[in-house]
Amino acid sequence: MRRSFKFLLRPTSRQAAALTACLEDHRVLYNAALEHRRTAYRRAGVTVGYGDQSGELKHIRTEDPDGQARWSFSSQQATLRRLDKAFRAFFDRVKAGRTPGFPRFKGRGWFDTVEWPKDGDGCRWDSQPHHLSATFVRLQGVGQVRVHRHRRVLGSVKTISVKREGSRWFVVLSCDEVPARPLPATGAVVGVDMGVAWLVTTSDGRHVANPRHLAATADRLAAAQQDLARRKRGSRRRRKAVARIAALYAKVRRQRLDGAHKAALALIRDYDVIVHEDLQIANMTRSASGTVDAPGTNVAQKSGLNRSILDAGWGVFLTVLAHKAESAGREVIAVNPANTSRACARCGHCVKENRVTQAEFRCTACGHEAHADVNAAINILRAGLALRQAAEAA
Repeated sequence: MRRSFKFLLRPTSRQAAALTACLEDHRVLYNAALEHRRTAYRRAGVTVGYGDQSGELKHIRTEDPDGQARWSFSSQQATLRRLDKAFRAFFDRVKAGRTPGFPRFKGRGWFDTVEWPKDGDGCRWDSQPHHLSATFVRLQGVGQVRVHRHRRVLGSVKTISVKREGSRWFVVLSCDEVPARPLPATGAVVGVDMGVAWLVTTSDGRHVANPRHLAATADRLAAAQQDLARRKRGSRRRRKAVARIAALYAKVRRQRLDGAHKAALALIRDYDVIVHEDLQIANMTRSASGTVDAPGTNVAQKSGLNRSILDAGWGVFLTVLAHKAESAGREVIAVNPANTSRACARCGHCVKENRVTQAEFRCTACGHEAHADVNAAINILRAGLALRQAAEAA
């Protein structure tokens, strides 16, 4: 399996300045390569690819010995590949008829990651440290940076990335051949219903609370954003206000990820087969504002629902669940969510009137009463087991 390991860096002030300069030079390279492609096509109708720009790197480094030449050649190639990937994604969206989204120039604060595509080429991970607290990563142009390694790194390190998040620096290791850690079989299966009132409700009646981390931080965020609005653009106080808001959002993101890990781990430990809805979260959280000619309805209510869905972090939870299930040898099945909340788990009668309230389900045909989310989870489980049986029969 391929897995990523993320650790906090402890750079000195000089190393932090070097990391900032490294990011800035890679951002400049990215923007210059983008401008090169745009200009070549606009003026001469010539399409410039990664191979052409990678071949020019040697000349760029020769002309800028105190700038671009300080950094790893391979990391600069990775930055050019990143731009090439953005263009390929753009053309794929054009062919698919979706909104194209032409690659944009990266402003300050919008380019926070540099990748070294091979361990040992411009970077070196300390693979066999004697103590966790004495782990280092060596980066060309920066030096030997101390790493706060809180767990073992498994498998073989393939790529190394450095990422800036606010005022913090992280190293991300992408590793191949990470061994699986299968858990003993339990013989239990479960269906899970995702929600806003409860993050997860299982078919056997268990509820996992939705912490609503963003809502809990809303007052502090509002105060910080009001403070930002009063600051003069370009001032030091404005930069501090921006950093304060970014730190609040980063904390919410870490809390949400931590909660997703704990909720997913509890399910993985207790069940061999986990069935969930195949949710199209991007479609579910699309704005209802409409257009000038055809304005939307109930825009405020839909906006609040979208915010609650995103705050719950369904996508984060399902991603973590899939990764943990693969490592533990569990099976995860995604089913079509259509009518799972309206159909009766006892008789199968399906009408919208069955859902009396958000939490109450009462079948209009057989009178079956249950918690609405538990009823939906049972339907999800049955649909998943039917899919599994059909796949095994085929």
